[in-house]
Amino acid sequence: MRVLNLEQLRTLVAVAEAGSLTAAAPQVFLSQSAVSEQLRKLEEQVGQTLLLRSKAGAAPTAAGEQLLAYARRMLALGEQACLDLQGVALEGTLRLGVTDYFRPAELAGLLARMQSQYPGVRLQVAVHKSSAIEAGYARGEFDVGLSMRLPSAAAPERGRERGQVLRREPLRWMAAAHWQREAGTPLRLLALPQSCSLHQFTVALLQRRRIPFSVALMASGVAGLQSALAAGLGVACLNESALCAGVQALSPGAGLPALPQARFVVLPPREGESDFVRRARERLAEGFA
Repeated sequence: MRVLNLEQLRTLVAVAEAGSLTAAAPQVFLSQSAVSEQLRKLEEQVGQTLLLRSKAGAAPTAAGEQLLAYARRMLALGEQACLDLQGVALEGTLRLGVTDYFRPAELAGLLARMQSQYPGVRLQVAVHKSSAIEAGYARGEFDVGLSMRLPSAAAPERGRERGQVLRREPLRWMAAAHWQREAGTPLRLLALPQSCSLHQFTVALLQRRRIPFSVALMASGVAGLQSALAAGLGVACLNESALCAGVQALSPGAGLPALPQARFVVLPPREGESDFVRRARERLAEGFA
């Protein structure tokens, strides 16, 4: 039976979050060579390359990200077990900012489950577009922020992610179940307002591919966009978990450009973050992944 070493997993998490072995070493109270040796043993045990090393630092591979998700849960569970045995409850007010795109059909249930598991936590939740979440987090309006990030030519997905990648979702072209594209007419695009990063991404993609379109409707939130889609008012680009009743994900045969994945990221901790917020962030990441 293979058993993963928690200290090796802790080192992997530290390197992924710090962005390099050198920066991670003091966080886990090891020399750089000891960090490298722990990672070598871990990669040998799982039979996968977990980190890509370069002059710029170290970034997780796909296998590394998969193991990181388990590692964070295992470390958080171990800490929670110790705290529970010591009678240390998770108590306090947590100001949480969440992007409107994050698992729209499930978000309320996820929040309710967290509230049930940790009754001492008083949640104050704001649902906004990602740019507002990141700006508000920078101003100190939220203790924990969850935003959506998209690849672009200007900011390709490479190197160290600023924050913890919680999950990845494919983007899909969506339309009503009965929708058929009319030949010779511009695509009727449905989107959130122009300040939305997904709106900007979608428009730029269609323009690059020289696909004629018109913005037929701008909704204030994902729920409004889903209603407009189900009513057959046009086509939208949304993350996969936004698929809802009466709406279909269009096949590649629809003649629309291929789409990448979106990344949902828990914003990185601020300097001086309280122990309560750190623990709450870990519990939230564990429950929302």
